Formats: sequence, C-alpha cells, structure tokens
Amino acid sequence: MAAITASMVAELRAKTDAPMMECKKALTEAEGDMAKAEELLRVKLGSKAGKASSRVTAEGVVTSFISGNTGALLEVNCETDFVTKNDSFLALAQAAAELVAKHNPASVEAMGALAYEQDGFGPTLEDVRKGLIGKIGENMSFRRFKRFDGAHKLAAYLHGTRIGVLVEFDGDETAAKDVAMHVAAMKPVALTSADVPAELIEKERSVAAAKAAESGKPADIATKMVEGSVQKYLKEVSLFNQTFVKNDKQTVEQMLKATNTHVASFTLYVVGEGIEKKVDDFAAEVAAQVAAAKQAA
Repeated sequence: MAAITASMVAELRAKTDAPMMECKKALTEAEGDMAKAEELLRVKLGSKAGKASSRVTAEGVVTSFISGNTGALLEVNCETDFVTKNDSFLALAQAAAELVAKHNPASVEAMGALAYEQDGFGPTLEDVRKGLIGKIGENMSFRRFKRFDGAHKLAAYLHGTRIGVLVEFDGDETAAKDVAMHVAAMKPVALTSADVPAELIEKERSVAAAKAAESGKPADIATKMVEGSVQKYLKEVSLFNQTFVKNDKQTVEQMLKATNTHVASFTLYVVGEGIEKKVDDFAAEVAAQVAAAKQAA
C-alpha cells in the first residue's frame, strides 16, 4: 500500500475543498492515486451538510457592500482557511452583503429567507448555503451583519478578508477611509471616552485596583492610581483620542478637524472574534491518521 503523506492530503484538499479526513480516506481507498482519489471525492460530495452542521466555524471572511448612503458589513464563517479562498464561498458572502443592504432583513434568519440562486442551488440564500455545504464539504454559517441607511456617507476598509470596517461620515472621503483603516489597525471600542461600555470600564477598574493594592501605597494614592489607569485606558480605546496611525503627531480627532470631516459611527468585524477555535496540528493529525491506518491494515 502506498504511503499517504501529509503533503498528499494537503494537495487533494486544495484541489477539492473536501474535509481533511475525507481526503485521507479517499487517498487510502485509491491507494495513493491522486486522480482516483479526486474522483472518489467528487462522487461523495453530495451529502455533507447534515454531518457538517455541528462543526465549529471559526474561520471565514468579512465583506462589505455600499451603494450611496446604504451599505452593509457582513461576517460569514467556515471551518478552515482553505474555504475562504473558494470562489463559490466568496460569491455567497458578497451576495449576502448586497442582499442585506438592499432588503434590510431583521435578523440572520430573515436574511437567509431572501431570494437568491447560485451554483444550481436556491431559491433562497439559506438554500444556497446548505447546498454549498454539501458541495464543498464544510460547515459554513452567516454570523452577523450591520446595515447602514441614513443621511451620512459610507466608507469601507477590508484588511484582506479577515478584518472589515464600515464608517459613517460627512466630509472628506479620503479622511474617512483613513479612519476606517485606523480602526482596523487600532481596534477602538467606541468613538469617545464617554461611549466606552460601562462593563469594560469596570473590568479595567477592577484590574487597576488589584494592581494598586499590590503596590502597598496609601489608600489615597492607590485611589489616584486606579483613576489614572482608567483614564489612560479610556484614551487608548476611544477612536477620537487615539494617535492617528498615519501621523503620530496628531490624534484622530485632530486629523478629522483638519479635514473638516465628521465621523458619526463605525463598525468593526474581525473574523472569528469571540468564537472558541480548536487548534490543530495539521501534519501531526495526518501522521496519526496514517499510523492508525497502517495498524488496521
């Protein structure tokens, strides 16, 4: 029996987008014949949706759509980074962002009911999602979206496909796009210090208080230390107070004033943020599977 190597599994994985375990099984069944293994997978790729639906989707893409003052930012998740380069998956994500902007669904579930056809699947976005799960062989899910439709103009910045920002603004478009890029880099949590969520402030205050207590300073000094730490934190996480990434001599607020630009809001999405992700050693896992197959042979 031909040895099944990690590189062979990776090659078949790249060709077919099938899950790693399926690639390993196909190569084993085909005795290492890459063409035969690919053919076996093509036959099997029609019934994966049910099996895939419970698997964690911590990879994915963020995409945006803007038409005039209407736009949307959307995150779609999948299981592995391989699928984020799949043309069908990317087309689904872009179409979903456009549908959100145009039809204003009330929820992710409502978005899935919107009319859409792709790759022979339909008639709804959800039907296409399920169809692609079967075709590609990996779970994928619409996670979240933010729709914009108001008096303000919109600017977007995508850092690859993993980080996306949409900014509502009035004024200079170049300045607004620079702010979107700044948000992607510095990840502020609010526009101003006053907008920082209370739970985040209390968490920072608790950490600062513990550090102050360890210092052994008198109570009045410790109190000042805590407040100083909190104020420093507020400046670090509020957009307008942050040092502008393209000019460390001014804050974002100062840059906006200089360009007569007003930012009303921003939304930042980072792929997989907050999702517990299983970390796998690809080569080690394949080696273990190969070893197990040899023992069973």
